Amino acid sequence: MKPSMQLSNKEDKQQGFNPSQPSESSSGSSSGSSSGPSSGFPSGSSTEIGTQVSARRVALTGLLAALALIFSYVEALVPFNAGIPGIKLGLANLVPLIILYRLDARYAFAANLIRVFLAGLLFSGMFAALYSLAGSVTSFFVMYLLKKTNLFSVIGVSTAGGVFHNVGQLCVAILAVSGPQLIHYLPVLIISGMIAGIIVGIGAAVLLDRIPVKLFRE
Repeated sequence: MKPSMQLSNKEDKQQGFNPSQPSESSSGSSSGSSSGPSSGFPSGSSTEIGTQVSARRVALTGLLAALALIFSYVEALVPFNAGIPGIKLGLANLVPLIILYRLDARYAFAANLIRVFLAGLLFSGMFAALYSLAGSVTSFFVMYLLKKTNLFSVIGVSTAGGVFHNVGQLCVAILAVSGPQLIHYLPVLIISGMIAGIIVGIGAAVLLDRIPVKLFRE
């Protein structure tokens, strides 16, 4: 054996060199690669978070639908007769309007339907619920389309919703009950719908400013 090879073997023995053991650099790289996934979120955490947020929004929509039902009950208790069927303030429309601006159109539409059907079962009867359903659905889609344009304020959107709520109810009354002679009520229903929509819109604007956004987002 040559002297240089003997010298290198001697140095390896002094340093405790063992070919079967991994070197320091390889062990460091392996430990770094193994510790990488543990520093992030576990697999599927984004899906779980999304499910929790969706469940929270569904629960919040149910609570707000119950609040809209209470508003409908209060309106049923307060005697108000303007001489023309279909004229009322429409406080219950305040809730889907707020949901439309803070959550999503799906949740607002669902809360609206829940409120209409439960109010028909508990307070006004299913025949009156048919009129309310026609007005609510027509009003909702008009408000949704106007909101998407970003050209109108909350009060403007609510005003249009109040007008088309009465128009939808009038259309059902013309088709189902009395015929075209009810069209004479249209100017009065438009004016009353504008007044009710402005009042509800002002209330929605105030509440949207005061209710924390994180209540709907987190």
